Amino acid sequence: MTTADPAAHLMNTYGRLPMTVSHGRGVYVWDTDGKRYLDALSGIAVNTLGHNHPKLVPALQDQISKIMHSCNYYHIPLQQQLADKLVALSGMSNAFFCNSGLEANEAALKMARKFGHDKGIERPEIVVYEKAFHGRSIATLSATGNAKIQQGFGPLVEGFIRVPINDIHAIEKATAGNPNVVAVFFETIQGEGGIHPMSNEYLQAVRKLCDERDWLLMIDEVQCGIGRTGKWFAHQWAGIHADVMPPRIIQGRTK
Repeated sequence: MTTADPAAHLMNTYGRLPMTVSHGRGVYVWDTDGKRYLDALSGIAVNTLGHNHPKLVPALQDQISKIMHSCNYYHIPLQQQLADKLVALSGMSNAFFCNSGLEANEAALKMARKFGHDKGIERPEIVVYEKAFHGRSIATLSATGNAKIQQGFGPLVEGFIRVPINDIHAIEKATAGNPNVVAVFFETIQGEGGIHPMSNEYLQAVRKLCDERDWLLMIDEVQCGIGRTGKWFAHQWAGIHADVMPPRIIQGRTK
């Protein structure tokens, strides 16, 4: 449904489609004219559980009727329960909750820098990939491999070494003799840059390289994690573990 000026007071950051979504159920959404659509967009991969989920909606209603927000100064039992579940599924040791994939990736980059500083590296560097997409903050935009979306936002953050996917020799060559490298950061399956999966053999080779050189293996599973490939996390098909992994849990804004 279109109107004369439907977004007059919103910043023009999206090319909006000529429709307004009224409601959804399962994998379908309806516009305000009553037309039904199969939702293949899923809110830019946000709506992992679909719309109007019969278990999620009552759970949200129940929680809102008790308390809508509790800050992290207090113990939050359900948050702790979810952290336990995520640790069990991922094989990792701790969970950090934030509001978006962008913030999760920003936290990963900060962890890599802290890891480097703790080793005495003054200017840590992180290996990232061509055609990657990690977010639109200044740091995650700098890690992103798309000049088009970086344009107009310089100067970008330094400290990134860019390589092509599925080429272990490219990493070895790009980092040769560089003592400042602290991490490798990538999407198991690149999304925004085109559907480019990393092979299991390559993922295993990168894990081995990180172990040999004491680098962090950081995997951005925001768009391809939480069951979307048939395992809880896409990198699990390669039988490897990440040191840092930003995924999306249920719902929230995309990167």
